[in-house]
Amino acid sequence: MAYDGTIEVNDFGRGISKEEIDRITEPFYRIDRSRNKKNGGVGLGLALVKRIADAHNIRLVIESELGIGTTVLLSFPDVDN
Repeated sequence: MAYDGTIEVNDFGRGISKEEIDRITEPFYRIDRSRNKKNGGVGLGLALVKRIADAHNIRLVIESELGIGTTVLLSFPDVDN
């Protein structure tokens, strides 16, 4: 499949381990289990992004390195082909 455009989001925080990257698009999964509703989300954001991306043939790639940060890429299909 050819892709027409890409959105890239970079975060220069603490990074995410490989094991957790494999799980962060699961509904209700949160890396920091100590967070509560007052201090953070409920773990649905990336799960929704993945479902929407899958429904529209958008490629979602999440790359991260501990101590360096995280990059999320959304590549949109070329609708003319």
